[in-house]
Amino acid sequence: MQTIEIFFLDDSELAEFEAKNKGYRVDVYVKVDNIFFHVRVYDVFTLKQDFERELDSYGYYAIEPNLILVKDVNKAEIIETIKRLYEQKYFEGIKPVERIDITGLTKVN
Repeated sequence: MQTIEIFFLDDSELAEFEAKNKGYRVDVYVKVDNIFFHVRVYDVFTLKQDFERELDSYGYYAIEPNLILVKDVNKAEIIETIKRLYEQKYFEGIKPVERIDITGLTKVN
């Protein structure tokens, strides 16, 4: 049976506050068995803004790899969404991290 663990590079109240205000969080890692994935978590509003800004500037949108969309960029919502995506086998279709130093990561689930 596979196991899933979720990590943040920074699990402080300040990091949570900043992520909610920015509408995204890029310091999220997921470990499925012994394979790590670096995921980028966005709310739809921020993703739409980024899409429109890049479309206006460059004529296309370069999508973030391993993108996860959430209703609100907070710890509880991120964890719940990742767990549900895991159940739907989302991590079987995205790129794992090849090398990672886990000493700075904080397990959050």
